[in-house]
Amino acid sequence: MTTSTTGPGSAVKLHVVTGKGGTGKSTVAAALALALASSGRNVLLCEVEGRQGIARMFDVDPLPYEERRLAKGLPGPDGRAGQVHALHIDAESALLEYLSMYYKLGRAGKALDRFGVIDFATTIAPGVRDVLLTGKVYEAVHRNARNKNATVYDAVVLDAPPTGRISQFLNVNHELAGLARMGPIKGQADNVMALLRSPRTAVHLVTVLEEMPVQETADGIAELEAAGLPVGTVVVNMVRPRDLGDADLASAMAGTLDRGRIAADLAEARLDVDDAVIDSLLDDAHAHAVRRALEDSQREVVADLDRPTVELPRMAGGVDGGALLEFAAALREQGMA
Repeated sequence: MTTSTTGPGSAVKLHVVTGKGGTGKSTVAAALALALASSGRNVLLCEVEGRQGIARMFDVDPLPYEERRLAKGLPGPDGRAGQVHALHIDAESALLEYLSMYYKLGRAGKALDRFGVIDFATTIAPGVRDVLLTGKVYEAVHRNARNKNATVYDAVVLDAPPTGRISQFLNVNHELAGLARMGPIKGQADNVMALLRSPRTAVHLVTVLEEMPVQETADGIAELEAAGLPVGTVVVNMVRPRDLGDADLASAMAGTLDRGRIAADLAEARLDVDDAVIDSLLDDAHAHAVRRALEDSQREVVADLDRPTVELPRMAGGVDGGALLEFAAALREQGMA
């Protein structure tokens, strides 16, 4: 496992989290925000996909287009916990804010929204939509003490689109090439790209130890590198515990586990023993051994990506607030925060 380079002392302020659907990227983004929000640090957790995933994970009401204090972070070495704030970014609200800031269209902008112009503009031009979404993140990263009545953040975590779209989503200049060659939108895109391609940004990829997600992670890394975007850490999620030692694992794979020993162990535990129970346990052990062999082969593929890697365990009981804190602690212990 390669050590992460985005932890304490790094220059990274914007953490972009992506991954194939079903790998738990939103969970990892939330855990990373909790890990970074320690020792009095303020962290903003953003989402841009319209799913209200943050609200569901933290069991709060759906988030508006407004920064809200969400939770306490993981206590730091000094015992102090920082604060995690959350923001649900939608393109329509971002465009209204943009029109108000750059063109002073307050009520007029809302009138456009009522007539459906806002929705039309953000749907017909995906490049503009992505500039608006990333532009709001850019503003949060660059905010400083001169911004009155606004929270200044030590780090921003973006729960981004899946790996299949991440390069297109972040490479806003390329997407705008045929739409805006000058003007405020082009200027904002240039500013966003300067941040995204700088050492202040890291794009983290979440995967599980299965062939398709690992291959999509490898493809995503290649696309990000081709676009000049900085790849951060590969987070291997939902790692199964090693329930069997190496010798027993090999025996389970070969079907040579000792039935007598299993029967004796069950009897010692005062459990009913019959052939059907032992056969079922042997089948489960074989399936576990096959699964572990597949996972170990994919772990080798991940290692060959030559990227900092961290691992998070599979939670048998699902992911709740306690599990998120456990994940946050694991990310920090492995140097990611």
